[in-house]
Amino acid sequence: MIQSPPQGGADGSGSPAPPGPTAGQVASRRVRSARGIVLVLLALVAIAVILAALRPSVTPQDLDPTSPTEGGSRALAEILKQNGTRLDVARRAGDAAGLASPGSVTVVTRPERLTDGDIDRLRGAQGDLLLVQPNRSVLRGLAPGVHRAGTSFERTADLDCALPAARLAGPVAFGGAETYATSGGDGVVTCYRADDYSRLVQVRDGSRTVTVLGSPEPLTNAHLTEEGNAALGMNLAGARSSVVWLIPDLPEAGAGGDATLSDLLPFGVKLFVLEVLVAVALVALWRARRLGPVVAEALPVVVRSAETVEGRARLYRAHHARGRAADALRAGARERLVPLLGLPRSTAQDFAFAQEIVTGVAHRTSYDEAVVGTALYGPEPADDAQLLALTDILDVLERQVRQS
Repeated sequence: MIQSPPQGGADGSGSPAPPGPTAGQVASRRVRSARGIVLVLLALVAIAVILAALRPSVTPQDLDPTSPTEGGSRALAEILKQNGTRLDVARRAGDAAGLASPGSVTVVTRPERLTDGDIDRLRGAQGDLLLVQPNRSVLRGLAPGVHRAGTSFERTADLDCALPAARLAGPVAFGGAETYATSGGDGVVTCYRADDYSRLVQVRDGSRTVTVLGSPEPLTNAHLTEEGNAALGMNLAGARSSVVWLIPDLPEAGAGGDATLSDLLPFGVKLFVLEVLVAVALVALWRARRLGPVVAEALPVVVRSAETVEGRARLYRAHHARGRAADALRAGARERLVPLLGLPRSTAQDFAFAQEIVTGVAHRTSYDEAVVGTALYGPEPADDAQLLALTDILDVLERQVRQS
């Protein structure tokens, strides 16, 4: 039965209780508890700003052979022309396919702008292909057996292949480059490996050669003079007598391809989302409540025992916990019966004394041992009616034992 706590101090001596925490102390505790979360959020903001600053900006002039901007390819185009290689610029895949010939190399840039129809046109074009950082749909349509494997951030890549165009160029400054895996087969050459994958792959597709380059940097004005970038660009794009440079315009509305959400998201966004998930998981583990030993605490307010019983009964009823309710009734009945039988209180919940308790109660009541055993140790009631019947029989047993 719940009783009212003693008046006065916590020890019942009548001394005044110690004062509670002040508003300043409460605020200080809250600030300390939230300090870790604030630091994590600030770190995430800082990482987002750094990623946004480091992410290379994409402009319409990137890889445009007529653009003198840092991302353009005018310098490489002029070098190719000076070496006697004819260069034609196409803005549509159909025009590029019409300009291509058996003695040409078609340089395919800005693959995110190509539609399924554009890929079909390029598949039927003559001559070799140079695919610059192609996406999955372009690889699937134009470079059979080549698959995207990941991203490498090693700035300079050493050779590690026998491809003449790469051997003459030597080490190349790729920057952030896509890496590729191949299904093997004849005519497959891989170069500039990183993490067991390659940043340059060349495969045979029928009568032509398809070269996959994992980064546009070796072809741009800003990085053409680094390492062997100029030599690699000239050797790949100028491998034939003419070059068809395709830099497609934006497709018309409704003409988009089947690029997935993962293809459309920049790598920096994927990395940021991964960091957010890791940070949230760490904060959840840090702030998770860990259950310790049960600690007895004084009630902050006086609660009438009848209210406690009624509240627990409502919980049992709401969750249809007839088994838990029956166990509580039987345990309470045994606790009150064993002193009347002259047994120690510790035997009330010890099933080793179950037969002794049942026999003692049966001798002092009008019920046989089978009924008493079912009442004190029986199965879970099947419905509310059986639970009420159990309550009645337990009351009768306790009353008759007291009167005996």
